[in-house]
Amino acid sequence: MATRNMILAFHIWTTEIESHSREYDSWGSGNHKPTFPLEGMEIGDTEEREKDLFPDILREEAVSRLNQLGKVSDADGHLERTFLSPASKRAINLVRSWMEDAGLRTWVDQMGNVHGRAAGMNSQAEALLIGSHLDTVIDAGIFDGPLGIVCAVSALKVLKISGKLGNLKRPIEVIAFSDEEGVRFQSTFLGSAAIAGTRPASALQISDKSGVTVQDVLKENSFDATEESYLQLKYDPRSVWGYIEVHIEQGPVLESLGLPLGVVKGIAGQTRLKVTVRGSQGHAGTVPMSMRQDPMAAAAELIVLLESICKHPENFISYDGHCNGFAAESLAGSLVCTVGEISSWPGASNVTFTVDLRTMDDMAREAIIFELSNRMYQTCDRRSVSCMIERKHDAGAVMCDTGLSSELKLAANSALKRIAGEIQDEVPVLMSGAGHDAMAMSHLTKVGMLFVRCRGGISHSPGEHVLDDDVWVAGLAILAFLETNLSSDPDMKANLLSNYLTIDQDRRISISMQYSFMVTKYLSERVMLLCPTKSVQLAFQNSRGSISAKHI
Repeated sequence: MATRNMILAFHIWTTEIESHSREYDSWGSGNHKPTFPLEGMEIGDTEEREKDLFPDILREEAVSRLNQLGKVSDADGHLERTFLSPASKRAINLVRSWMEDAGLRTWVDQMGNVHGRAAGMNSQAEALLIGSHLDTVIDAGIFDGPLGIVCAVSALKVLKISGKLGNLKRPIEVIAFSDEEGVRFQSTFLGSAAIAGTRPASALQISDKSGVTVQDVLKENSFDATEESYLQLKYDPRSVWGYIEVHIEQGPVLESLGLPLGVVKGIAGQTRLKVTVRGSQGHAGTVPMSMRQDPMAAAAELIVLLESICKHPENFISYDGHCNGFAAESLAGSLVCTVGEISSWPGASNVTFTVDLRTMDDMAREAIIFELSNRMYQTCDRRSVSCMIERKHDAGAVMCDTGLSSELKLAANSALKRIAGEIQDEVPVLMSGAGHDAMAMSHLTKVGMLFVRCRGGISHSPGEHVLDDDVWVAGLAILAFLETNLSSDPDMKANLLSNYLTIDQDRRISISMQYSFMVTKYLSERVMLLCPTKSVQLAFQNSRGSISAKHI
């Protein structure tokens, strides 16, 4: 999708600045001329640019590691890796070795989360957390979760071999969360929720279908599993700067646009319901239809009712501009309702099914649940069966931080341009209908997310697939994010911003409107470095105006 970028033309007046800059012999590295750093921001030749793409680490090694991790399974013939299972423990050791290879200090916490940390120049500064999950669904693909872990570790390895890992101005910590999918205990975000502190210690008593609790599993794996050790997992919000996550899109939008990366604007809120319908068993041939209390037929009608309400909510909820405090438009395009499991046990007299309901507007979600519940009870009364509706999980919608999202978008554009040479289309901004660890982490700090294209939008399936080059560009985007926002090395930011500048013979700069603020801020900082003994003002004018630097 081509975009029309408004172009700003800047004319940089450097005569007076250059007369003062002769006192200073460099722009940080000692290799640039002592002038306004336009030359220093020019991209090198093709061979040098290719060298900076690190395909051996960000593509070949990253893809190999994803395939290697995809073979670590508790099942023969398909991928299955649940909370602290034998395969999970092997995966923990494998990921930890990769983190150490990247120069990170590693440990495994009391919930089985794997941590790898680079202290940077100031180990006491607020840390950037980068994470995703290590567990899988049953019969899973290899990219959902591990992609974000591997890309982050690979980007940090590049900084290590480049000798720049120690130049980071704040700590960077990669976290491989032990459980996000909630397969074993039917409770999502066990790993990230512990770090974010969103769950009480009673979470240790959550049990699986066999009656085994989270606490039991932790003890079996030599963890303390006490309430005290669990509560100590929570991070102090004052110690965290932000959280970012790379994840496959799990949808078809990026593929339809022909683009490998997208920035996430927000994550839909989610409610999971368990519906139990109870009736009476009756002989198939002797109980008349008018007297039957068939829970299977009732459950089928309830499922069709769910589909009807969620496809056409306007037919079930009265709108008058607004509905119960939320805008009618908030349901359009974001409301999704599905049925997961259906079971009939111990016989035909009991039917249970699960409902998953998601939308970006939390108030709208509550209104839909209220209307759905009322109509389900009415249907069950009419059919002379009983209904019980239980709320098993709730997660509010999360909006990603606008600042982090802008920075991720800049980094994604930089990665695309470094590989493709030019950018024809804008990196899109998407909403996420799927839940992610970022939802739990949003209770701790600001969050941002980057989506990666997956073939056909398929996920939670062996058919899940990400192109090798898309793994590469995702790693480059994380690398660019780290270089631009977290490094104390000024040349890193100059190199990234150069991807958005064109400079003519008259030293006029053209740049897309969306990046004008970042470049203006950067140029201001550089002018101050050139002229530390005088006040310098950058005057910004309108779209065909100029930025002029002068002493005041």
